Amino acid sequence: MKGFLFLALVLVGSIVALTGLRQIFLQPLADDTVNLVWFALQILPLLLTLPGLLRLEIRSAFMLCMVSLLYFIHGVLIVFDPPTQLLGAFEICFALGLCGVTAWMVRQLREQEAHKPDG
Repeated sequence: MKGFLFLALVLVGSIVALTGLRQIFLQPLADDTVNLVWFALQILPLLLTLPGLLRLEIRSAFMLCMVSLLYFIHGVLIVFDPPTQLLGAFEICFALGLCGVTAWMVRQLREQEAHKPDG
């Protein structure tokens, strides 16, 4: 389980890094403050699920699985823009990987919870 948690954290970090690279260096907004606020809003769904994921909570793993689909959709949208085509492809791969890893974690956590003795 710890290996998949580590993989999920690496994938989350990769999505944050890609978002930062695109938002700050490749397609920045005119004002730096607005740019940083927009970047923070884009990564906020990922950051909100991390504390629960670190505690291996089923709900947080499931929410992260659903949130990763937002980044998949975003990757599909930007993969058709030639300047960001490669970033879009990486975002799709990282988002699908994150969805798969967290879905597996949800399954494993549910099985662990079912085998716990009551009390």
